[in-house]
Amino acid sequence: MQQHHSVFYDDLETLDPHVRELTLFASLPRQIHHAQQNSASFAKILAGINGADIINRQALAQLPITRKSNLIALQEKNPPFGGLAALFPRQMRRIFSSPGPIYEPEARRIDFWRMARALYAAGFRTGDIVHNCLSYHFTPGGWMFDDGAQALGCAVFPAGTGQTEQQVRSITDIRPNAYTGTPSFLKIILEKARELNTDVSCLRKALVSGEALPNSLRREINNAGIDIYQCYATADLGMIAYESSAKEGLILDEALILEIVRAGTGEPVATGEIGEVVITSLCPEYPLIRFATGDLSAVLAEASPCGRTNVRIKGWLGRADQTTKIKGMFVHPEQIDAVIKRHPAVSYARLVVDRDNFNDIMTLYCEVKDNAQTPELTSALENSVQVVCKLKGKVQLVKCQTLARDGKVIDDIRKYD
Repeated sequence: MQQHHSVFYDDLETLDPHVRELTLFASLPRQIHHAQQNSASFAKILAGINGADIINRQALAQLPITRKSNLIALQEKNPPFGGLAALFPRQMRRIFSSPGPIYEPEARRIDFWRMARALYAAGFRTGDIVHNCLSYHFTPGGWMFDDGAQALGCAVFPAGTGQTEQQVRSITDIRPNAYTGTPSFLKIILEKARELNTDVSCLRKALVSGEALPNSLRREINNAGIDIYQCYATADLGMIAYESSAKEGLILDEALILEIVRAGTGEPVATGEIGEVVITSLCPEYPLIRFATGDLSAVLAEASPCGRTNVRIKGWLGRADQTTKIKGMFVHPEQIDAVIKRHPAVSYARLVVDRDNFNDIMTLYCEVKDNAQTPELTSALENSVQVVCKLKGKVQLVKCQTLARDGKVIDDIRKYD
């Protein structure tokens, strides 16, 4: 457990940017060599490459991209980690499964996901009690925040998701001063507390992730007396970027090399241009080199006014592919295909994702012949959606040839202000 008395988590946050760049690229050749020696897939992906030559961004940009969207296929061929991890499953601390399924390793290291830095920037300190509302089941979200909070010396209540009345009761009994989870679930808890006429004003700070934080929702949570921060994390890479007191963009974590590339290619774009987030991680146990996340963002030109000197990004600006994040969980086009294959009556389908009062809603529109439009089929499809996607969704049966044929399996029409 690190004791801190500074505004900054450590001295890395205020490094001269030129020194940081030199340090990262001095570590990269070793990481490439390590990946080639200890990961079967990276031995193939990086075959013929001499790590000693990869000492700057131009050289890095010549390496092949590994796409998150290819992980399902890679892992099916070589379970559980697709040959990308540098440890055997038995050496891991935990193994997770995100929708897809995509399996992720967690190594035996304190704060493996590097979440403590983001929590610290959000004002979390030793002695805080954290009400953690990310799932501890299958996916790593709950554990990411839990481990980061433990590293800072916080006490954690592992609340997980759902059970809103019990959440409110626990908050009134335990009096946590901090919340971690999705912003929409925090809103639901605050609404439930008002409905029950229960005081949850002990909550003073929050670090949220897993979905967008619109300005209107930020204002609403601030008005409840909670100082809310956001961070951007994935199950493969851990914490990628986090908000500081300046609340102007998200600051990149210190253990990563970021590139923003033209979606579908490996070519870096100009500063400020929107492109796909590609990360090279210096994590030894899961050495992801040029890992394309499928998320879109853009670099902000200047350093943050808070004094941290690392690169800032605008935050999450959508998906480079049709994979989308709903209530903190990814839904892939392949999963929609898997739902349809269970029901021969459905000839064509499209998942539409929208928002209603900050809540994500997904509706699967299914084309079926008139005589097959039954409540039983609707119910069976809704059940399949929940089983395959691990999320509840509505199903709407429509006539054949009524859905657009524009190549979209998932149509995300959510608007963020």
